[in-house]
Amino acid sequence: GKEVTWIPSYGPEMRGGTAHCFVVISDEPIGAPVVAHPKIAVVFNKPSFLKYEPLVAAGGALIVNSSLVAEVPSRTDLTTLRVPATEIAERLGNPRMTNMVLLGALLGIRDLVSYDVLHTSLAEHIPAHHRNLLDLNYQALSEGYGVAESRVIAG
Repeated sequence: GKEVTWIPSYGPEMRGGTAHCFVVISDEPIGAPVVAHPKIAVVFNKPSFLKYEPLVAAGGALIVNSSLVAEVPSRTDLTTLRVPATEIAERLGNPRMTNMVLLGALLGIRDLVSYDVLHTSLAEHIPAHHRNLLDLNYQALSEGYGVAESRVIAG
């Protein structure tokens, strides 16, 4: 099993600014869940791209929602992946699936957790009032994973 900790940012920035969440996944106990230079950044919008691209550790990965970020990463020391996540989510019928598309893309370039384990975990933890969205979540994950398989650019 893995050790996981996360620190979300809930505040006024969630109403249009740069919200963020630090997630640390490790095989060892996690002493400090905040890192100055993350190995991976998944950015949903331009303000997040501008803020976090410079902070990703060399050799890390940057996954960008290209539906909302026109800029192309300038760094060549990262694995970069541009995913039209919002467009994919809208095509699937629910723009709120953007995050699941990007999660699928992340799993497509980094072996953080097995795809099967994630499927099982979603089924076990999705609230009853959202069970009707389970198949859509699976589809969004699959779409993002597929983009990762076909578009990754190694830096």
